[in-house]
Amino acid sequence: MSFSKKLLAVAAVVAMTASVIFGSKITQDDQEGFGEGFSWLGQKETIYCWYADENLSNYVNAAAVSFGEEKGVRVIPVLTSDNAYLEAINRSSMTAEEVPDVFIVGNDYLEKAYLAGLASRITDPDGICNEKHFPKAAMDAVTYRGRQVAYPLYYDTSVLAYNNTYLQEWVYQQTEKAINTPAEENESEILTEQEIPTDYQERYDYYFSAYEKASHPDTVDAILFIANSYDPPEGVEGVMAWDVSDIYYNYWLVGNYMAVGGDTGDDKSKVDVNNDEVRKCLEKYKEMTQFFDISADTVSYETVVQDFLEGKMLFTIATTDIAAQIRAAEQENTYGFDYEIVPMPDIDDKMQSRSLSITGTAVVNGYSTHKELANEFASYLAGEFAGEIYARTGKTSANLGTAKDPLLQVCMEEYAGSIPMPKMLETANFWMQAEILFYKIWNGGDIAALLQELDTQMFYQLQ
Repeated sequence: MSFSKKLLAVAAVVAMTASVIFGSKITQDDQEGFGEGFSWLGQKETIYCWYADENLSNYVNAAAVSFGEEKGVRVIPVLTSDNAYLEAINRSSMTAEEVPDVFIVGNDYLEKAYLAGLASRITDPDGICNEKHFPKAAMDAVTYRGRQVAYPLYYDTSVLAYNNTYLQEWVYQQTEKAINTPAEENESEILTEQEIPTDYQERYDYYFSAYEKASHPDTVDAILFIANSYDPPEGVEGVMAWDVSDIYYNYWLVGNYMAVGGDTGDDKSKVDVNNDEVRKCLEKYKEMTQFFDISADTVSYETVVQDFLEGKMLFTIATTDIAAQIRAAEQENTYGFDYEIVPMPDIDDKMQSRSLSITGTAVVNGYSTHKELANEFASYLAGEFAGEIYARTGKTSANLGTAKDPLLQVCMEEYAGSIPMPKMLETANFWMQAEILFYKIWNGGDIAALLQELDTQMFYQLQ
């Protein structure tokens, strides 16, 4: 029996009315006849909130209950298939009595939604859509042609995770090697121009300080230096691994120089995927293949993260879900390692990196007849109730006021400077093409030829 029919079966039990109204979650298929079944509750204004990710259920349902009780209205969550999600919303907006008043979607779909009339300019009743409450990346993500057309809810981006236990061992390892090597034979790029002390303890402190600083790498070159000098203990299979088959974990290398629609991802005049800076970044990527033995055909994100947590490597590139996995491992004392995460390293001391990010947004349907209430609920999701997102879904809230855990603060720092996923319809398959480019380069492909091929494809798509 569907959930809506179960509700109808107990509709006569007046004592349960409140929990039935506010605790309901229906699927798209359950909607038929739903409005008629609840016509006796028609005195309360009702809005529908659609979403396609089942992991959001706890959060959306709890928000519906809380907001409904606070405002004296009904919010009915509707979990629907993510297949042709916007098309389903559009059909329901045209034909159903229960129009989706609010829906949750990734920021990369906002142009499609806006041009279809499904996304309307927000009214921001609580005054939260600004950089006081959200980082610039979040505001760029919900901006289309100068208009704010959604509320930022949660985000995902990439960060660098490392095993601090191993890196501290590396510091001692390198310090011992240096202290027992004649100064004239111990030239290292990490050492300063300061004259090396002759006193044993002072020399030890000098080397230890230099390697301690190097153990928190802020460039790819610094990671390669560690990789080239690390003597792994038993059980460590390599210095670094990541899912090289997925553009999400590679794009940070070129993100600062490969323009695809500008910061807001909606400007066709700002597309430049083939320039000197991008080529230099990809040359660094190709250099990394000489240090890290990773098969692009067999690697997977889940396996890499598990190997990292088990202590099989020093570094990995992960998305923001790594914060929760690290805290779980620490709480259970599963492996006994000290883990840390930091923003993605720059390419070198001259060229910067910039991660890709995607932002989950709450959109007010342009066809809604309850836009004022829909705006209030969408704003509630992004503002007053934002503190519940992480605990209820594992997703990281885009609201600046929610990043309490130091690991989440690092994620927020990386997100703040990230480049949001573009919204342009013409670049919808760009990510597949870029993924192929990285795959071929990792396997020895010619950078110049592959970039020219990508540039030509983008030119024809934009035309």
